[in-house]
Amino acid sequence: MPAAVSELTDHLGYWLRIVSNHVSYAFARRLSDKDVTVAEWAMMRMLFGRGPVAPSELAMKMGLTRGAVTKLADRLIGKGLAAREEGQKDRRTQTLRLTARAEALVPELAAAADQNDLEWFGSLPDGERRALERILKTMAARLALTSIPVD
Repeated sequence: MPAAVSELTDHLGYWLRIVSNHVSYAFARRLSDKDVTVAEWAMMRMLFGRGPVAPSELAMKMGLTRGAVTKLADRLIGKGLAAREEGQKDRRTQTLRLTARAEALVPELAAAADQNDLEWFGSLPDGERRALERILKTMAARLALTSIPVD
């Protein structure tokens, strides 16, 4: 007799992925109205309210490679949402900063993120929402998951 084979729906990862995919897709749709991707939003939020930041620092904080940060920065620069500046002492060094247009846009995008969260998790009673958040944060910390999800 063959061993029992579990159903897809028997796995917590299955349910986590269903919810995560739908939450992320809804947020991506909201951002697309502003011609910004989730990855671009994540970088914009990391740069928001800060002075110029070295790409290597962004890569470390976001858990991305320098190449991925460069590609994201290039896209934001192309959209007029970020600027790259040469170092004053060493022209080989560069920093990234948001443009004034992006600084004005970030609060609007943050409100879209807040609204997305509310629509997806607002129906949970406060205790369940806090428990879910605590469980997910505990798992992320235990597994040392530090990269910012951008896909």
